Amino acid sequence: MLQRDDKGRVLFGPIEYLFQALIVLSLISFAVETLPDLSPAWREALRMFEGVTVLIFSLEYVLRLMLCRPRLTYAFSFYGIVDLIAILPFYLTTGLDLRSLRAFRMLRLFRLLKLVRYSAAMQRYHRAFLIAREELIFFGLISMILLYLSAVGIYYFEHEAQPEAFASVFHCLWWAIATLSAVGYGDVIPVTAGGKVFTFFILIIGLGIVAVPSGLFASALSKARESDRD
Repeated sequence: MLQRDDKGRVLFGPIEYLFQALIVLSLISFAVETLPDLSPAWREALRMFEGVTVLIFSLEYVLRLMLCRPRLTYAFSFYGIVDLIAILPFYLTTGLDLRSLRAFRMLRLFRLLKLVRYSAAMQRYHRAFLIAREELIFFGLISMILLYLSAVGIYYFEHEAQPEAFASVFHCLWWAIATLSAVGYGDVIPVTAGGKVFTFFILIIGLGIVAVPSGLFASALSKARESDRD
């Protein structure tokens, strides 16, 4: 039942469908725990389910660590780190009631990334990201620069007209994010002529910021599909 791929990683065969179901159920359990009127019996049942789920994921992690060759390659790989983070919050918060440690429970959401291993389509998306990684990182840096320049620009156009809404460059960053992402919530809008013209150009640039990464990723996804056929 245990197999290895061409890179020495362990494959669990049909059991991986059970892992997929457990991941989805654990995420649903995480959401149910937030219900305010949940009875103590239900909360205890959810805690027990969480314990069983973590036990299974822990055994999976240990087996992969023991059987994978070379061993350290898995431990420090993307999947190895995700598998560790998916079970670590349970052990960090067990028996403790410290508010600062409760935030670690949010790391349980990393289990969603475990689905990448068990889905061929998600694996293609992962490979597509790796193919276009350098371009996407570079474009992300350019986006950060444009975000800052947009906040500075709208600050000088609108600060005097709306000193409360555009009090500083830091306050203007919210407007820059909403405008560059083409979301445009409308809670902070320019009123001066210069600010409106500046916003027009920022909106045009924002459309490109949304479109360019999509094109890069679509091209990389096409290459990933071609590699599957070969």
